[in-house]
Parts: sequence; C-alpha cells; structure tokens
Amino acid sequence: MGSSSNVAGFADGSSAHTEFKYIDRVPIFVKELIAGGAAGAFAKTAVAPLERTKILLQTRTQGFHSLGVYDSLKKLVKHEGVAGFYKGNGASVIRIVPYAAIHFMTYEQYRLWILDNHPGLGTGPVVDLLAGSVAGGTAVLCTYPLDLARTKLAYQIVDTRESVQNRARQFNANHAYSGIRNVMERVYRDGGVRALYRGIGPTMIGILPYAGLKFYVYEELKRNVPEEHQNSILMRLSCGALAGLFGQTFTYPLDVVRRQMQVEHLQHSSQGGVIYRSTSEGLVSIVSNQGWRQLFAGLSINYIKIVPSVAIGFTAYDMIKAWLNIPPRQKSKANSAA
Repeated sequence: MGSSSNVAGFADGSSAHTEFKYIDRVPIFVKELIAGGAAGAFAKTAVAPLERTKILLQTRTQGFHSLGVYDSLKKLVKHEGVAGFYKGNGASVIRIVPYAAIHFMTYEQYRLWILDNHPGLGTGPVVDLLAGSVAGGTAVLCTYPLDLARTKLAYQIVDTRESVQNRARQFNANHAYSGIRNVMERVYRDGGVRALYRGIGPTMIGILPYAGLKFYVYEELKRNVPEEHQNSILMRLSCGALAGLFGQTFTYPLDVVRRQMQVEHLQHSSQGGVIYRSTSEGLVSIVSNQGWRQLFAGLSINYIKIVPSVAIGFTAYDMIKAWLNIPPRQKSKANSAA
C-alpha cells in the first residue's frame, strides 16, 4: 500500500520533492562548485565586450593605446564586427567556470577550517579576508594557463574586412592564434610549463588582497543590512558592486603589469617592447617609459565592468546556493556535519 501511495503521489507534484531529495544527497562542496562555476560564467559573459576593450588598453595594442573606451569600442566594431567584442570570451568562460567554482568552494572550506583551527580569530570579517585571499590564490594556480590564453587571444587584432591574402599576412605578422588549444600548444612548445605561468607573480600578488577584500567587503556589508532586506537581489547587487570597486582600486596596477607580461614577447618582436623579469621591474619600467597613468590604463572601463561583474557573480552564487538547497553558512565544520 505504501508503495502505491508513493507512485500515486507523482501525479500531484511529489516528483519535485523527490528531485530535491536527490539534490540534498549531493555533497555540499560539489554544490558549491556548481554554484560558483555557474555564477562565474554568467558574470563573465555579461561583461565580455568591456573586458576585451580593457585588455587592449592595458597592453597598449597598436592603434588602441591612445583611444578612450568609447572610441575603442567603435574601432573594434569597425574592424571585427560585434563578434570582436567576444574574442577570447570562449577562453575566458572556460577559465572562469573552474576558477569561480574553485574560488567560491575553497573560500567556504577555508573559512570552516579557519573557524575550527583558529577560534581566536572569531567569526567576523577577518576570517572572510583570510579565506577569500587563500581561495583566490588557489583558484589562480589551478587556472592560470587559461587566463594566459584568454589574454593572448584578446590581444590580437585581425581586420575581418580584408582579403584572405592580406588577412593571412596579418595573422603571420601578429603571431595570431587560432584558438585556446593553439595558444596552449605554442606557448608550451616555446617555453614549457614555465611559459604557461608567465605573469603569475603579479597575478598572485594582486589576487591575494583583491580576493580577500572582495569577500571581506561583501560579507561585511551584508552583515550590516537589516534582516528584512537580507534576501533582496538589489541589496546583493549593491554589496557586490561596492566590494568589486573597493578591491579593484587597490590592486589594479598589478593587473596592468600582469597583462603586459603575458603579451610582452609579442610586443618585443613586433614593436621592440621591453621584457620584464619581475613584478617590481615591470612597475618601475611602466612608470619610467610609459608614465604612471599607464598603471591605471583601462581602470575607468574596469569600474564600469566590475560593477555588473562582481555584483552578478555574488548575487548569482547566493541565489544558486539557495536553489541547490545549500544550507546557510555554518559556524564550524562540526555544525556543518550536524
């Protein structure tokens, strides 16, 4: 009788209950990976045109280094069409899904580990700062070659209006890559694993404070929001935007050095650029040869980009966590297990 009752129950909607029962059996860390990866993909695709333009400004790509954001966007459309806005976005999304998944999941796990092993730190924003920083570093180490590929693809400009013959010559002149796999193979062939991590120094130096500040500010702002507004999408978007703006301002020059290091061998061969041996040398060289303003090239577009990017990322993560029935953040692993 009990069995037939269960079967009949499917007709009136209990299948949804069964589905949630199945979701509940998925380990929490797997749900966090799914939520983080999906959130990252949504956020990155939404700001892809601004991200492409920012990279062109940061790396002083020929024909773009003296243009502003609006003129750069117009020139991209003129030379490559709307598709030009999304060049490198495939590599960006392929990178951001594992990056965001690892970043959010390890943040939750590191946070629980800190709470369990260092109770003296309390449960406040310092824990979010430390967990976010280490999680950011972990995610970067796991996905950096994909970021390198994304930058190299976004850096190259190919005029889609020209003839096949002229286009072929331009491809050869600008070391153009045909896709993510092609970038990875050629970079590895030219310099091995070390070349795949070119620019990792400024990336790590920048991501540790940025990732930490981002989580710190977001969680601290949410703590100070009245309880009746805790689930508001507008509240989450606002907190995420402020978190991104604050963290990015302090670490942006390091991002500029990273981008230039990622493409410097192309600049060196085609434009006589300088090769940086370290982050500090890159900072000094940029200030001396390009002016201190270059350390903030593309920052205005990054402000425009970071508002929707981080806001969408945090908001999507929180909403997908709720959809996947991930329980509220626990105080410790012991509580989580319970």
